[in-house]
Amino acid sequence: MRHLPVRMARWSARHAGRAIAGWFAFVVLCLVAGIALGTNEATTKDFWVGEAGRAEATATEGGLERSPTERIMIRAGSGKLDMAAAGAAARDVTERMRGLPEVESVAAPVRSKDGEVLLVSVVLNGPELKGKKNVVPLLEQTAAVGADHPHLVVEETGSPAISKGVNDQRDEDLALSERISLPVTVITLLIVFGSVIMAGVPLLLALSSIAAAIGLSMVASHVMPDAGVGTNLILLIGLAVGVDYTLFYLKREREERARAGGRLGPEALVELAAATAGRAIVISGLAVIVSTATLYLATDVIFSSLATGTILVVAVAVASSLTVLPALLVVIGRRADRLAPRRAARRAARGKPARAGKPETGRVFGALLRPARTRPALTLCLSVLVMLGLTVPALGLKLIDPGKDTFSRDIPAMRVYDRLTESFPELFVTHEVVTRSTPEQAAQVKRALEDLGRRAQADPLFAQDAQDAKSPESPESPESPTNPRTAAISEPTVRTSADGRISVLELSVPHPAPSAEAIESLTRLRQDHIPATVGRLSGVETAVSGDVARGRDYVSHESDKLPLVLGFLLLMTFLMTVWAFRSVVLGAIGVVLNLLSAGASLGLLVLVFQGTWAEGLLAFDSLGAIASRVPLFLVVILFGLSMDYQVFVVSRIQEARQNGMPAREAVLEGINRSAKVVTSAAIVMVTVFGAFVALHLTEMKQMGFCLAVAVLLDAVVIRLMVLPSVLLLLGERAWWPARRPGRAVGAQEPTAAGSPAEVG
Repeated sequence: MRHLPVRMARWSARHAGRAIAGWFAFVVLCLVAGIALGTNEATTKDFWVGEAGRAEATATEGGLERSPTERIMIRAGSGKLDMAAAGAAARDVTERMRGLPEVESVAAPVRSKDGEVLLVSVVLNGPELKGKKNVVPLLEQTAAVGADHPHLVVEETGSPAISKGVNDQRDEDLALSERISLPVTVITLLIVFGSVIMAGVPLLLALSSIAAAIGLSMVASHVMPDAGVGTNLILLIGLAVGVDYTLFYLKREREERARAGGRLGPEALVELAAATAGRAIVISGLAVIVSTATLYLATDVIFSSLATGTILVVAVAVASSLTVLPALLVVIGRRADRLAPRRAARRAARGKPARAGKPETGRVFGALLRPARTRPALTLCLSVLVMLGLTVPALGLKLIDPGKDTFSRDIPAMRVYDRLTESFPELFVTHEVVTRSTPEQAAQVKRALEDLGRRAQADPLFAQDAQDAKSPESPESPESPTNPRTAAISEPTVRTSADGRISVLELSVPHPAPSAEAIESLTRLRQDHIPATVGRLSGVETAVSGDVARGRDYVSHESDKLPLVLGFLLLMTFLMTVWAFRSVVLGAIGVVLNLLSAGASLGLLVLVFQGTWAEGLLAFDSLGAIASRVPLFLVVILFGLSMDYQVFVVSRIQEARQNGMPAREAVLEGINRSAKVVTSAAIVMVTVFGAFVALHLTEMKQMGFCLAVAVLLDAVVIRLMVLPSVLLLLGERAWWPARRPGRAVGAQEPTAAGSPAEVG
């Protein structure tokens, strides 16, 4: 691995045209392969977790799985509802929906308790997850009915419509984040390089890496199903990491160019950069990949999709830095060499002196480094205390699996959902009790489930008596849209499979899924009502599913997996650092610093999003908790990204040490030379991640905020204060048990062939 970046750079530099063409051919091939194979999307069973998952598996086995359902509400535009007009609209809805191939069945209308809303329920064909795609024709027909009945308000909601709305909003949000992050990234790169061409190279490679990774992720989905979140993460991580890797490489090439003073050609300069920055990029990329791979231990389809997307885009970004980037730098370098005499002549004619090299560290970085340089012990203590103080709120972390009740009300289907649950509160949440028994026990199980339904209805936490939702008028026919049926939609119902082995009882709860009342109703159902009824039957398996059960079991599953993932993450971080720098001490330091960074960012996340004080500032509605997927995902990603900076900073220190500098001078030299580029890279990452705070989805806001804060703390507090303080205090002991090496690659002169001598 030590020689690989140099060999790849040497080949690319000598065959620049073929390297560039080969890279873009690779990107096109990845996209074509991905489009040809398509995306293998995760199915409902891929999301099954815990007891809720077992219940849904059992129900599916008996053909009693949950079906995607839409609700069409008919109400007056103003004043009282005209039942004759509403009945005509309901009949129109029913006829239109029954004529759609996406529809399985249409229920008879139900009138709300106050008599002001008529509700038509429509069951879609196909599995639950396909509902968001199949719902489009239904929405079109609902809009057409509304246009034909202008004095009424005809509107639609349901899980399929809400899922479609969330996806549409997510796409709009991602476009917004790109409009925010791309200009800031360009401006940052222009400030760093002062050249449009050099600023365009990182963006070009980042975007091409993203394109290739998206194609590869589509191919990979046929091995691991895609949960629909991988592409979002590829865009997020790809832009940040792709720009960073290219930035580090470009800055090193420019340093070598300035040091050579025109004595070396573009090919030799690229090889010198590859021997240092190229190797650091490989190590950094491997660290991110290994860290992210620990997400597979969570045995969750969403985390697996996130891990696959991150691993692919990081691997492609590393490959682009080692292959096409050296070729591009050679092409740009040759052009610069041709234009250099002409530019020098123009400057001389104007009487301007030759440009002097810019100092490695400006006043701002010098001021930030001064405390660590002059008083390392005090700086270390104060910095660690600040980071620990920021970590304290994380001790009060509460997790929640955000359901549809938490989505943005900017989604039209969510506003309709609020009106639906106001008129029909029993539609907030449904618990599904699933049993498996022998066919001979079917009648006994049904009686026990009916008893369970009666006990639940007598419980204040569950839906009120069915009479509350009855129409005040007596219908002539239960199937007539002009006369709503009297059977309330909240009445407990028992469904049994054809073979009599599996039964499902549905129980309604008039509380939103994340509420304490809904959670308590699940606890009471599992711990009290079931053991007192169907739980008494011998040989009958019972499990509970539903929106609340899914969320609670998912949170429990993640909590159980967290120690395993975190343990492997710490171990891999330690081993990667020891392997990279041959130092056990540096490995331990890396683990501690990463924990500090992750802990402080999680503490700030809890402080901002778990309370309500920042709702107006960041435009969100507090969940009173943190989305359950956020902490585990963020800790893993933050460890990987922190390793980025750790590798690049310590590599510069190691290089100075290899060139014969004493330990103290090596630390200061390495920090000075890496401070500006690391901070520039951090600005890009903070911009990309921070743009997600402007999104609508609270979960995405939390992820973006935490990642942006973590990168900022890591780049400023950890890398400019804590790390130099620790290394200055430890001196040569920081590199134990490695011996002091000889001269580095960067210190050697090019060989006769114009290439840097390789060090084994």
